[in-house]
Amino acid sequence: MALRTQISERQRRFGAELRRLREAAGLAVKDAGALIGIVGPQLSHIEAARTSLDPERLSVLLDAYGCTDKTYIALLRDLGASDGKGWWTEYKGKVPPLALDLAEAECRAIRLHSYDSLYIPGVLQLPDYAMAIYEGALGSPWAPETQVRFRMDRQRILNDDKQFSFVIHEAALRMRFAGDAAMRAQLLHLLDMAEMPNISIQVLPFTAPKHAPLSASFLFCDPGCRELSTIILSGPKRAEHLGDPIEVDIYARKFQQLSELALPPADRNDALRKLDTRDSWGLIHHVLYELQT
Repeated sequence: MALRTQISERQRRFGAELRRLREAAGLAVKDAGALIGIVGPQLSHIEAARTSLDPERLSVLLDAYGCTDKTYIALLRDLGASDGKGWWTEYKGKVPPLALDLAEAECRAIRLHSYDSLYIPGVLQLPDYAMAIYEGALGSPWAPETQVRFRMDRQRILNDDKQFSFVIHEAALRMRFAGDAAMRAQLLHLLDMAEMPNISIQVLPFTAPKHAPLSASFLFCDPGCRELSTIILSGPKRAEHLGDPIEVDIYARKFQQLSELALPPADRNDALRKLDTRDSWGLIHHVLYELQT
């Protein structure tokens, strides 16, 4: 079988999991390969995601590695068996590969936790706001119109059976690079999204105590199993996918801390009942009022 020349993050994660399990079981590559009738270098290619592994051989390895968690096993099987195709497939070659990996990771998750410091989260953006971001990108070879359409298509997951928790720094609410009209529409859209039962939106205010703000945004994609959860660190040219359990736990604790420091979730009914209590709904409205005056 020919080795892959292009490797998706899903394929990379599957191979990395097999390597992590093998090392935890204390087996050398050649010994683990012998269990499924292949030589060590072949298993090394599988662990490096350069080629695939059939389900029967995967079962043998998981037994040898001592895996007993049925949820983990089922999700890992799916990770290895998936062809990676979805609505995002039509955008291949039209948007950066990191965007395709992000869409696939979001699709596989059942819970998503997002922290954003300077921008409104992508799945909550309106077209004019997103266009302002892409038009301002330096030296991008990708058509802004296509990237905006891709970002809008990503938002279909908001209507899926998924739970979303967003912590957005106040700085993102006050950025006016898209223009006042686009920002007003964007803030109103945030308030509308906050009314969806599967979406929680919190604002981390400038006045949050004992908190050195994180400049880097991150997304926690949880497919229903902590061992296969992924942290995605976003950058202008590349995105880093972290799957090491220790790193995942660090970011899980960090998001919990940010959520506790942030104002209570945006909720219109709570805001009307507790007019003397500052919350995310009230702060968004305050910034909105400043834009209108």
